[in-house]
Amino acid sequence: MKILMVLTSHDQLGSTGKKTGFWLEEFAAPYYVFKDAGAQITLASPKGGQPPLDPASDGDDSQTDATKRFKSDADSQKALAETEVLSSLSADDYDAVFYPGGHGPLWDLASDKDSIALIEAFAANDRPIGAVCHAPAVVKQTIGKDGKPLVADKKVTGFTNTEEDGVGLTDIVPFLVEDMLKANGGIYHKGEDWASFVIVDGKLVTGQNPASSEAAAKKLLALL
Repeated sequence: MKILMVLTSHDQLGSTGKKTGFWLEEFAAPYYVFKDAGAQITLASPKGGQPPLDPASDGDDSQTDATKRFKSDADSQKALAETEVLSSLSADDYDAVFYPGGHGPLWDLASDKDSIALIEAFAANDRPIGAVCHAPAVVKQTIGKDGKPLVADKKVTGFTNTEEDGVGLTDIVPFLVEDMLKANGGIYHKGEDWASFVIVDGKLVTGQNPASSEAAAKKLLALL
């Protein structure tokens, strides 16, 4: 069982001068779900190497059992520091792909040609695709086998407009995940803000927010 996890390489929060990147819980929780299930995990990012960590996800109030485990896991920290360059990988080598969120993917992975091709290849071969929180942004430009947007007529979730408003970034982000999914024909569902909520439609798994990370990973694993 080989699972590819794709992280952002983007570290600038628009023109605010602040840093962004991937959200620690959204990486750590799925990573250990997969690892503890015996999966062989490959980590990748557009630029390769150490992906940028959103500093907001590393605060005391954002720590979970998974993030604490990661902080004391030297091997996993080394693996994260040495992510593969996304363009060097083939979808044929993996059974599933999972995208952790954070605001970074809105700027790079949403329009990254290698990521788009990868997702489309997974979809064409009916292999599981997972994305949590802001990471459903990665389907913004993906097309399904039917020539329609990949999420068209599929039940999906992702970071809500009200959650984005809650973190004060509605006017900073290049687009809102909820609006994009709806514009692409997705049948958008959401739970309570900040509570775990996951949708599975066929082989597509989407989670609403950081609290949904572990559950989304488990749903992806169940498809394997």
